[in-house]
Formats: sequence, C-alpha cells, structure tokens
Amino acid sequence: MLSSLVAMLSLSGCSSFKSVDPSAFETFIKGKGVQLVDVRTQGEFAEGRIPGAKNIDVRGEDFLKKASETLSKESPVAVYCRSGKRSAEAAKILSKEGFEVVNLKGGILGWEDAGKTVDKSRIYKEDSFSTPDGKGVKIQALMHSSMRIRYAGAEIQVDPVGKMGDRTVDYSTMPKADYIIVTHEHSDHFDPSAIGTLSKEGTEVLTNKRCADSLGHGKILSHGDNIPLRSGMFLEAVPAYNTTPGREKFHPKGRDNGYVLSVGGLRIYIAGDTEDIPEMAELKGIDIAFLPCNQPYTMTPEQLIKAAGTIKPKTLFVYHYGDTDISKIPESLPGIDVRIREDYK
Repeated sequence: MLSSLVAMLSLSGCSSFKSVDPSAFETFIKGKGVQLVDVRTQGEFAEGRIPGAKNIDVRGEDFLKKASETLSKESPVAVYCRSGKRSAEAAKILSKEGFEVVNLKGGILGWEDAGKTVDKSRIYKEDSFSTPDGKGVKIQALMHSSMRIRYAGAEIQVDPVGKMGDRTVDYSTMPKADYIIVTHEHSDHFDPSAIGTLSKEGTEVLTNKRCADSLGHGKILSHGDNIPLRSGMFLEAVPAYNTTPGREKFHPKGRDNGYVLSVGGLRIYIAGDTEDIPEMAELKGIDIAFLPCNQPYTMTPEQLIKAAGTIKPKTLFVYHYGDTDISKIPESLPGIDVRIREDYK
C-alpha cells in the first residue's frame, strides 16, 4: 500500500496526498506497479519527460475521464508537472476519487536541478484505427515518407530513412522490424543504414528491383504482385510514376512501387512518389490513403485532391509535402477525414 511506502520514505505532506523531493520521488517511482503521470500539456511532455511517464493534461477538460480509463486504483500514482503546482491540483483530484498519490515537489524543474534523468527523445504522433478483425492498427508518422505500422504484434517500417538535412530518426530506439517496405531508390525513401539497424534474423525487406539489387537482398515485388505476409496481412505492389511532361525523369513509369497493405481487413494505400495516375481508379475499398504532395516531384495540391476524389479513402494523410502549401486540401475534400501531421513534411 502507498501509506506504508510513504512511511518508509519518511515523507511529509497534506492529508490527501504526499509531496516529496526529487530523491524520494525517484525512489518511489521505482517501486513495483507505480503509475507515473506527467500532467503537463502534450507540447511540454514532448520537450522532455521523466522516463516511463504517461501524459494526461490536468488542465484538459477530460482529465478525470482519461485518468479513470488509464490508471488503476489498485496501484499508487506518482504525478509531476513543471514546478509542482499543476501536479498538486492533479493529486487533489485523484485523491478525492480514491487514488493513492505522491506528488513531485518542485516539478520537473526541480528534478533536472537535482541532476535526475530527463528523456528528451522525439515523440512521434500515433494514429490508431480499428480493423474488421478487431485487433486494431497503429501508425506513427516518423519523417517525410517514413512511417511505422504496428498490427497484431507485427512491426512494419515503410521507407525508413535515418537522416534528411537536419532531421533525424533514431531507429536504434525502436523494435526490430518484421517487414521493411521500400517504394524506390531515392535517398528520402531508401536508406540501407536504417534498414540494417531495423533488421534482425527473419526480417523481410519488400521492395522494387532497383533497391533489392542495391542492397544485395530483399524480395522483389512487381506491379500487380499480391503476396501474403503473416496471418491477416497482405501486400500488393501498384504503379507509382510521373505523368506531367518534363517530370517523367523523376519517377519513370514501371520502375517504382506504391503499395496496398491489408491488415486485418483494413486496406492502407501507400502511394510512394507518384502523380494522379490512371491506375488509381482501379484501387477499391481503400480505408486509409497516404498521398504525396511535393511539386514538381509528385503531386500538386490540385492533383492530390483529384486523386483523393478518385480513390475515396475514409482517411487521408497528406505526406511527403515539403514546403508545398497544403492548407486548402482538407476543405476541398468534404466527407474525407484529412489528417495533416508535421512529421510528414
């Protein structure tokens, strides 16, 4: 019980919860089953957090609802904020609801001043979707055209790239991939070093001929190939190319791949680098589409809007968009859930 742990640490505080200094807090959160909660905003949490913390904003309208859904009253809760004020508010709310709570005196500022560890690694936006088989799928936007997909225990990486200009993705912090899917050879999609970091015994690299030849391994998929992966998962290679006169040299017809990844009955179209090609009319039942908007190499906003109207996905992610102005795309596609993620820039 929390009361006995607090007594052992000689803690002091108010009657409903305890506020402790960083050293005592560090000892406390190492205890079995302790639930560590950062009650600041998502933005503050992303900038740096105590390792292992989950984020529930105490100033959010749904704080208590999220806390009740996320936390168990069977285990103690440790809370902190920037300086200790908001976490004290959270501790009062949670204590009143029957949670046993310890608050970090001085917040994460005091924690850092005491020389304690702060995790400042990048946090990637994650989108969750239901699948017809009930298992669900999670998609993380990593960088530009790179994404991580998780389904039924399978780790899937799409176009993993470790560095673009001053932007980086540290793949060494992520689980090894079961499948690595690569659309084509350009350096913002194809990074042999990142592929090596993500690979383990049994990792399958699925790509086009040019990339497989460059790697010296990998399963080559040609347009129209539709292969089973593990149970409930299929991958189909589809065309991706430029059509506008003068742009064909960027992505010539027949060379590069787009993909339709099916997971648990949910169909995800990953277009790769392409314009609004006629073959898009053949794509049926697309639930989620990733369409590029990076003129002159891929689509203009107008082309993307036309492509989305042809494919009619339920959810659309604009990705690979660089400095292209995509602000008008959502309002131009009523009825489609258009999601803009900064990490896909």
